[in-house]
Amino acid sequence: MRVSVFGLGYVGAVSAACLARYGHDVIGVDVNLSKVQQLNAGRAPLVEPGLPELVQKAVSGNRLRATTNAEEAVLNTDLSIICVGTPTQATGEADLRHVLEVSDQIGSAMAGKEPGHVVVVRSTVMPGTTRNLVLPRLQHACGRAAGEHFTVAHNPEFLREGSAIRDFERPARTVIGSIDERTAERVSGLYADVEAPVISTSLETSEMAKFVDNVWHALKVCFGNEVGTLCKASGVDSHAVMDIFCKDTKLNISPAYLRPGFAFGGSCLPKDTRAVAHKARALSLDLPVISSILASNRIQVERAVEKVVRSGCRRIAILGLCFKAGTDDLRESPQVEVAERLIGKGFDVKVYDPILNLAALTGTNREYIQNVLPHLNELLVDTLDAALADSEVIVVGNNSPEYAGLADTLGSNQRVFDLVGIAGLSGLGERYDGINW
Repeated sequence: MRVSVFGLGYVGAVSAACLARYGHDVIGVDVNLSKVQQLNAGRAPLVEPGLPELVQKAVSGNRLRATTNAEEAVLNTDLSIICVGTPTQATGEADLRHVLEVSDQIGSAMAGKEPGHVVVVRSTVMPGTTRNLVLPRLQHACGRAAGEHFTVAHNPEFLREGSAIRDFERPARTVIGSIDERTAERVSGLYADVEAPVISTSLETSEMAKFVDNVWHALKVCFGNEVGTLCKASGVDSHAVMDIFCKDTKLNISPAYLRPGFAFGGSCLPKDTRAVAHKARALSLDLPVISSILASNRIQVERAVEKVVRSGCRRIAILGLCFKAGTDDLRESPQVEVAERLIGKGFDVKVYDPILNLAALTGTNREYIQNVLPHLNELLVDTLDAALADSEVIVVGNNSPEYAGLADTLGSNQRVFDLVGIAGLSGLGERYDGINW
């Protein structure tokens, strides 16, 4: 493919050199004449292991050159990749000035060529940027409509400094957000020689995926450091603890618990998180990540209550009071807290849980529910039909198999607020809402 790469900073230089290595004809574009001259002389414009060799070989093989002339680059290529920086402003918001300037340049150049050019945003931008900012700028500068004269895509990079070449050549996946399937197929041609699954998705999902990656990495660093701080103050070997932690690839280092859902509850997570936060305070340690976990969890409960309140309906059915389907554990169940708050606000609440038998509850489980919802027995109904009867809003609290056919049993005026993601309910349209989806 004939490719122009706008921005010869870290991402642009690495992307240009690697794409040239795969046989594409690449033109790098940058306003910095020094970078352009360095690259044309076969020298890498920045320090990165392996990059000097790649640049030298690509330039000598006539697969890579650079220019300051954006129009020349666009007219002589079929696909343009925007790799300019998006530095942080004082407010914390990304500065998109360079992205928009390059969009104007590419758009103006496209006005003078045949239809079919593809513009790929590789810069890190917030969801909606490619569709709502870049695409209109391209259309305005080009004077032609997207889809007819050109098309756009988003292709985030997942490169780490110091291992960028290896990350480019052996990524965990390649993500391509586009406005149509044909565009995704064209962009995927860039990576025909890269052994990694290609994920085609929407522009906005692709844009968000990059941010979620980086925030997760940042969170992992902070969590590991806070564990180290706590361990050191407690006289515990932090490396030994985290070595044990990382051995668990079933729950700890895995997709477990990472799907958007509702608040956690039960006998372990709230209690142990609270104990660790207390220990940190007793040792005069400031561990903001760990100390904020329970507060974050409470916000999910508050959001659930607020969504029900905003519905304007008064008759509520809660399906699944236990914190997890298949268990009768009510201890610190977030669904119990939702019920308690709604009752406190004067709502008419009915509860149905096929597993729950109040007479069989014992120990701390029984004590907990007696303290939080002492009149639970008056709220409980024996069947799903009884719970649905006359209810205006149905809150699905856990994923009991009995709720799988819920959509088929609802009345035309009943709404569903889903806390767990029951399959089939999204077909209810405007009558359906999920806590985090």
